[in-house]
Amino acid sequence: MMQSSQKTGPIGVFDSGYGGLTILHAIQKLLPEYDYIYLGDNARAPYGSRSFDVVYEFTRQAVLKLFDMGCSLVILGCNTASAKALRTIQRNDLPVIAPDNRVLGVIRPTAEVVGLLTRSNHIGILATEGTVRSKSYNIEIQKLWPKISVTGIACPLWVPIIENNEADSPGADYFVKKRIEHIMRLDPQIDTIILGCTHYPILMPKILKHINKGIKIVAQGKYVAQSLKDYLYRHPEMDKKCTKQGTTKYYTTENPSKFTENARIFLTDEITVKRITLE
Repeated sequence: MMQSSQKTGPIGVFDSGYGGLTILHAIQKLLPEYDYIYLGDNARAPYGSRSFDVVYEFTRQAVLKLFDMGCSLVILGCNTASAKALRTIQRNDLPVIAPDNRVLGVIRPTAEVVGLLTRSNHIGILATEGTVRSKSYNIEIQKLWPKISVTGIACPLWVPIIENNEADSPGADYFVKKRIEHIMRLDPQIDTIILGCTHYPILMPKILKHINKGIKIVAQGKYVAQSLKDYLYRHPEMDKKCTKQGTTKYYTTENPSKFTENARIFLTDEITVKRITLE
């Protein structure tokens, strides 16, 4: 008997801007056979300093749009959306709107792995203001690893530095060094730092330059990708809904040519982008 739950389509990846491209790239690398739709709400980015209510509403709009485009599974490739909107969407919206669809975030997979990486049980989080203020990492990590101490600080200038293509500049050195020194002053026992914003891996050369040797830097992409692979293995009914022709389509709420230009910071391949509206 055919049901609406048997519809097939791509895996959706949503971000407020470009950072989710680092998540998409890692997922594509591990799971190249699947089809993907990437949706960036660039016209309303950044989400980092917006209120919970606004981030939830914008994220909900994007998730519904991806559902309409055939995605039964959506990854919030955005820490702010994962922190401020994921739980409400999972608990309140999905049971009513699309009980057979699933929305996953980027915080839980990172929290699951971090306890295996630290020896001192002292973790640092570098993220946007919204993610730090939500304490989502603290909550998820302490649920799984109650002995771990978590210290988070916001890095409000890092995303503009990256999106203005200044990641290689001396100015980037200054701001990266300043935030790393700040978090290490707050807790000198930190031995593992999570990059809690999907833009931040672009600054990895600068981060490694200014961090003390022996401190592990956790970029989320590979852990989110591995978590998705495990999820699809454990949920064959969801895996069957995901089409597998190795295609990716890109959509933005901003100007497509602007998106294409900025996406070069995150991707090596040339891409075609279409404009879309969310409401």
